Amino acid sequence: MELILLQNVKNLGKLGDKVNVKPGYGRNFLVPHGKAVAATVHNLADFESRRAEFEAKANSSLGNAEARKTALEGATVVLKANAGPEGKLFGSVSPRDVAEAFTAAGHPLSKSEVIMSEGPLRHTGEFEIQVHLHADVHTVVKITIQPEA
Repeated sequence: MELILLQNVKNLGKLGDKVNVKPGYGRNFLVPHGKAVAATVHNLADFESRRAEFEAKANSSLGNAEARKTALEGATVVLKANAGPEGKLFGSVSPRDVAEAFTAAGHPLSKSEVIMSEGPLRHTGEFEIQVHLHADVHTVVKITIQPEA
């Protein structure tokens, strides 16, 4: 399936690139989320006439992500969790918990922006968490998990 990208997509391409993807990926993700359109003659002409608009939108999105990155750099959040005497949690801390803690601290995050490559956290202590705010903007935040009193 041949598509024209309407925004930067990680591991796929940049704005305006013509890419070949599997039909399911294009039909179920890229097109419904407004990230791409089918590469027809009409869509190519429409894209070229609106390229400046798409680039302005992409630059605005990148600027917002950069601003959020500067606000998040050095941010630390403390989470309280039910834990045993050895520091092992009864349950785990997931990306949703991290996103909710940062949102409550005044740094809005969605759970899809929090990347925990090693899975949920199951012990108390300090951890560094990857946050992907945009296809080109990434940062690291710190969380401290403490046992509930």
